Amino acid sequence: MKRIIILIPVFNDWESLNKLLGEINENIQSFKEINFECLIVNDASTIQPTELKKPSNFWSIELLNMKENRGHARCNAFGIRYVFKNKEFDNLILMDGDGEDRPEEIKSLIEKVKEDPSSSVVAKRVKRSEGALFRLLYQIHKFITFVFTGQNINFGNYSLLTRNDVEKLHTKTSLWSSFSGSVKKNLKPLNEINSIRGQRYFGPSQMSLLKLIIHSLSIIAVFKYQVFLRSTLMLITLVFLNSYLGILSIFFQIFIVIFNLLIFIVSQREKEKDLLNSHNNLADLKKITH
Repeated sequence: MKRIIILIPVFNDWESLNKLLGEINENIQSFKEINFECLIVNDASTIQPTELKKPSNFWSIELLNMKENRGHARCNAFGIRYVFKNKEFDNLILMDGDGEDRPEEIKSLIEKVKEDPSSSVVAKRVKRSEGALFRLLYQIHKFITFVFTGQNINFGNYSLLTRNDVEKLHTKTSLWSSFSGSVKKNLKPLNEINSIRGQRYFGPSQMSLLKLIIHSLSIIAVFKYQVFLRSTLMLITLVFLNSYLGILSIFFQIFIVIFNLLIFIVSQREKEKDLLNSHNNLADLKKITH
């Protein structure tokens, strides 16, 4: 029987997680030929988890408690490595635990991989539910990413990976800093489904403006060599255009230099040693049996 593992990082948002598990359970009930397992990575939450129950359509649920808080991206990196090294599986689904990755789209992910079992599937964002400011910042992020890397990255963590692609990803240093950037760089071809960003189940978003900026720069930093090459060509072009653009040319040159410095700094988050030793942060594992 086919096995699919669902990986969900969580930090304090236990109420949302319980609701999410119930909604996933409803959306997977038609797939009788698949055993669904769920791995919940507790990122050293400061709030004690509420009692978790195993919904009827899950074959197993495991709670992996981490010693230290490392952040969402690194929970995903640890989880990917843990799954590859310790589990038998055919596909791995990554999703957030707050409701913004809509459980009803799991069906679309599975149906898409049935069409092409050798290619992973990402959930392409075609509509977002956040406010106007966030949507504006997201479009700026996409534009800057495309200009400096040549890549159109229109998906987040929500995805379904094949076992072969999990094997490719689990040793990539960039995974420690950015999942979507690592997927775009290392997995080809990629299939996609259209995805609508859902509303959080409970409470405000935990993504501050600073975290959002670091997240954006982390994605771009995966392609740092392309950024440095393109920036060099831009600077050369701007030097030749100095007499035409005047102070505007100087402004863009300063911006490009500062931007490259930031990309270099953020790229230092990609630490191979920390990725390879991420299992040392696992405190204990609890199986949810009923």
